Amino acid sequence: MSQETSAEISPAITESEQPIKYVHRDGVEYTIIGTAHVSKASADAVRELAESGDYDAIAVELCQARYDALTAERKWTDLDLYKIIRQGKAGLVMANLALSAYQRRIADQFGIEPGAEMKAAATAAKALDLPLQLVDRDLATTLRRSYANVPWYKRLYLMAGLALGMVSSEEIDEEAIEKLKEGDILESTFTEFAEQSPELYEALIAERDRYMAARLREENMNSAGRKVLVVIGAGHMEGMAGHLENGTASPGDERVSLERMPPRAKWPRLIPWLIMVLVLAGFFLGFSRSPELGWQLVFFWVAINGGLAALGALLARGHPLTILSAVVAAPLTSLNPTIAAGMVTGLVESWVRKPRVSDLENLRFDITSLKGWFRNPATRILLVFFLSNLGSAIGTWVAGFKIIEALS
Repeated sequence: MSQETSAEISPAITESEQPIKYVHRDGVEYTIIGTAHVSKASADAVRELAESGDYDAIAVELCQARYDALTAERKWTDLDLYKIIRQGKAGLVMANLALSAYQRRIADQFGIEPGAEMKAAATAAKALDLPLQLVDRDLATTLRRSYANVPWYKRLYLMAGLALGMVSSEEIDEEAIEKLKEGDILESTFTEFAEQSPELYEALIAERDRYMAARLREENMNSAGRKVLVVIGAGHMEGMAGHLENGTASPGDERVSLERMPPRAKWPRLIPWLIMVLVLAGFFLGFSRSPELGWQLVFFWVAINGGLAALGALLARGHPLTILSAVVAAPLTSLNPTIAAGMVTGLVESWVRKPRVSDLENLRFDITSLKGWFRNPATRILLVFFLSNLGSAIGTWVAGFKIIEALS
């Protein structure tokens, strides 16, 4: 097996200063170009290489979902919010929208669309009828693994930072732009957190280096003599090239292990069931002492839990019927760990105020401001889901302590 690496810069693109490495593995010659996601020079260099006719395949740092979004093959109008909420994917969709908002702010501030070089590579592959290899890990998997790897007390900072970043009116700072020039949109979005959390850096960057190297080996297995152009963010170049050259694990096994969700601790899943048992036990004790006390405890539970969930739906500017559904659903769903109040309120809001096609088409603009999130019916549904869930969660603890106090 011949394996070698070269870091020489191709004379054809020396002027644009795009780093290039050559890696030979399993008889396949990989030309790896490190790009900046906000650089026109990177897009031009990729286009020049891709259209040179020297390659048998082109690989890009994209997953299927990001490719569809970049090439407009998946449009905002494809969103089925009713289905998303039923499947419990509302939080993931909100995170995706937050990343899209960040990219839109970059485009508005600098007149540059992040990912132009990836789009140029994909366009060239289609024009030349070359195989296009999407080698990055699915964005949803990366976000889930990132969230799972971060300690619970850091998740609050992570979510707060993401929420503030997606609606902030401030210009994107120089540090974030420098991260983008290093070539990773995810790392630039979570710059502060990635620097402070080795666990987050591992899932966002290091794991994807290994994953993309494994995918390249998997895509080009038994293809000796093939020449592949690999378009990747400069921040991944050294790590991925090293794994591509020296990786010994089976590429299929490596991919599967990096797609698998880390095992979740069992004790957090017991908390909702414990709350249910304690609340029901409180009701039992209350009624055993006196019916008046028992009904008083039930009133505390319904009024506080339902009231705060309804307040969340109200703050999200939900429909009156949605707010009423929060009052009814929250006290019941808080005693049923398999369903959340937000699922009920989100479904009701999506039913009574189903977004129009024009609302979905305007999503890419509305998600860049807090006012837009509340104005657009599609994002309002997600806000109803999130804020009514938050209100119900707070109400559960407040009402629980109130019950304990009444029984003391």
